[in-house]
Amino acid sequence: MSHAFSFIIEKEIDGQRARTGVFHTPHGPVPTPAFMPVGTRGSVKAVLPHNVKEAGATMILANTLHLALRPGPKVVRELGGLHKLMDWSGPILTDSGGYQVFSMADVSKIKEKGVTFRSVIDGSPMHLSPESAMEIQLDLGADVIMAFDQCPSDPHDRKQVEEATARTHRWLDRCVKRWMELDGLDRGHALFGIVQGGCFDDLRRQSVEAITSHDLVGYAIGGISVGEGREAIREAFAMTTPLLPKEKPRYLMGIGTPVDFFDAVAQGADLFDCVTPTRHGRNHQAFTSRGRVNLRNQAWTTYTGPLDPDCPCPACMNYPAGAIRHLCNVGEMLGGTLLSIHNLTFFHRLMADIRLAVTAGTLSKLRAQVLPRVEPRFKPTSTCA
Repeated sequence: MSHAFSFIIEKEIDGQRARTGVFHTPHGPVPTPAFMPVGTRGSVKAVLPHNVKEAGATMILANTLHLALRPGPKVVRELGGLHKLMDWSGPILTDSGGYQVFSMADVSKIKEKGVTFRSVIDGSPMHLSPESAMEIQLDLGADVIMAFDQCPSDPHDRKQVEEATARTHRWLDRCVKRWMELDGLDRGHALFGIVQGGCFDDLRRQSVEAITSHDLVGYAIGGISVGEGREAIREAFAMTTPLLPKEKPRYLMGIGTPVDFFDAVAQGADLFDCVTPTRHGRNHQAFTSRGRVNLRNQAWTTYTGPLDPDCPCPACMNYPAGAIRHLCNVGEMLGGTLLSIHNLTFFHRLMADIRLAVTAGTLSKLRAQVLPRVEPRFKPTSTCA
């Protein structure tokens, strides 16, 4: 592991896989388990950086492919890197672009050298390879950069998964080589490898062995939540996570609901990311201590109480829920901003409670208390709190 990074496990419970720790980076510590808000194009959508921090975030994520398209990695570098571009002093992780290639299967061609696709901006031809993914991410200046991987479009198609997983392993070899040539150890940029393998236990095991043959700062589980059902998702990370090195941070990519957090933390996962809190916020939906809320519901029209009486965020402290519903209904950006801040606050407070519960050995008890309250839909039965 690079001396600029370290991972300290603080608490483990005998007979259980859940753990708390601290992932130390050049831009500060990240208490784990931790949720990372997604700032795809260099911004957590509709939320000011200080609001992201006040919500409880310590590390955020940005997207390599989108930033490579606009404004371009050289421009980001000239502007002072992602930390300046995002006005964020804490650690930043960039994904490699592999998932975006998966999502653009209709306009991309995957070959051993890399992926050729059409720009979603102007249709111009683009090429992304393991080498260029490293070069772009180093120009962006993220603390943690991800290896370029191939995410299979159908996690149940064994032939396709075998090919994608084997290519991911070969691409990692090239990522490591280029990373060492350009940056190497102790220069402030950590490389994470990504495990693939679809829904097949044996392929996941083979991928763990291949990925961890490289002594990297951390490891991620990819190819999760790409079309398979919840039970298949749970089985994939429950089998894979405990196989990863105990002394390294384990990053479960693209996971982000309360039940996901409890399931994955119980298996020993440390880092998570998802667009769920901000995307739901922009679509007038909120996670609350009383259940999930859809402010499109007319029952909220004249509701004078807070959206969530147990939440300290600006939306809940300063606005009646009916007022936020009005902002959403008339298309005022402030409505989506307030709900995004609220959801981020909810997610980070839940993660803080999970860390405390792991430390106390009461994770199962917390799960039993929280999920029956936060998972069901909730709508008010009166116009006041």
